[in-house]
Amino acid sequence: MKVLVIGSGAREHALCRSMSLDPDVSALHCAPGNAGIAEVAELHAVDALDGAAVAALARKLEADLVVVGPEAPLVAGVSDAVRAAGIPVFGPSGAAAQLEGSKAFAKDVMAGAGVPTARSYVCTTPAEIDEALDAFGAPYVVKDDGLAAGKGVVVTDDVEQARAHGYACDRVVIEEFLDGPEVSLFAITDGETVVPLQPAQDFKRALDGDEGPNTGGMGAYSPLPWADPKLVQEVLDTVLQPTVDEMKKRGTPFSGLLYAGLAITSRGVRVIEFNARFGDPETQVVLARLQTPLAGVLLASANGTLADLEPLRWSDDAAVTVVIASHNYPGTPRTGDPITGLDEVAAQDAPSAYVLHAGTKRDGDGPVLSAGGRVLSVTATGTDLTQARERAYAAVARVRLDGSQHRTDIAAKAASES
Repeated sequence: MKVLVIGSGAREHALCRSMSLDPDVSALHCAPGNAGIAEVAELHAVDALDGAAVAALARKLEADLVVVGPEAPLVAGVSDAVRAAGIPVFGPSGAAAQLEGSKAFAKDVMAGAGVPTARSYVCTTPAEIDEALDAFGAPYVVKDDGLAAGKGVVVTDDVEQARAHGYACDRVVIEEFLDGPEVSLFAITDGETVVPLQPAQDFKRALDGDEGPNTGGMGAYSPLPWADPKLVQEVLDTVLQPTVDEMKKRGTPFSGLLYAGLAITSRGVRVIEFNARFGDPETQVVLARLQTPLAGVLLASANGTLADLEPLRWSDDAAVTVVIASHNYPGTPRTGDPITGLDEVAAQDAPSAYVLHAGTKRDGDGPVLSAGGRVLSVTATGTDLTQARERAYAAVARVRLDGSQHRTDIAAKAASES
């Protein structure tokens, strides 16, 4: 089949890499892509938020499947435009993508589905914000209701910082703090059948020891040796399937990737948030372990035939991703710096370690340059987390980007305990 992937980050590079290895994929395209994706797919210029333009490109390429990667095009209804053109698309409708596009909408769906989540208040005025902060107390959890590229959440003991973030948002969700480790669990669904993937854990804080500001994610690992073996089935039964059923009941069926961000609390599993797309950087480690060819699974979601698929096959290997970020990230990042060492990783570390590009670009035959906050995702596999970590950090050490930063403790605790 001919596949068109929409997006330009490391998530899309991971998707493209997996599909480039799929024997059923005869042609792979990506729009707009990045310098790394260009090595496995043909790139096309397109406004990813323009549904008509994406549909026109898919028609021109005679695509058999369009995969919409990022959240903003999904919320903007790009999948609807592609579906209207009669082309199978992996990704929810604009209405269904409100599960990510609005925290308040997601809370309402969870209430209807009986899904366990944190108690919360939706606030639109300073007085409501102050009241909610007083009701919950520290630590304060303040979430911008809309999309904020992974940086719309503040978790703090400082009431003034919490208040300032709340006041800066048009609409804000303030909720109780959930204790316990966090887990990301993805599921592919066609609106009825739900197929969970393997769980992962990501690292949101910028600095080692979970210090510093929240980011879009500085690394991830899978599997989770400390997690209950029954966790995936429990989340499928209590969170994922009820949510998909509730969305169908409401007349906004959800097909595509449903991502549950979970807290494993002292009172059981609670949903922190839903996303409507593959998570970044968790996708990098989850797909590194998936052995079933990816394109057929995504097409089954688009066509409503997931129930007919064989069970997914997974490697027993562990996977670790370390994000290399620009100087000053998650503030305004410095861009335009040359990146070297990528060829060394390809020559000396592949196939057990490889680099997925996020914020990169290349002008003609010139060097690869940084072009965003999170620049690269260095991903490695190994027989266990210890070996996967060693391979990932050995590859990170070969990459040179002036002023760059990365965490040195991704998966360290889980590796030491497994």
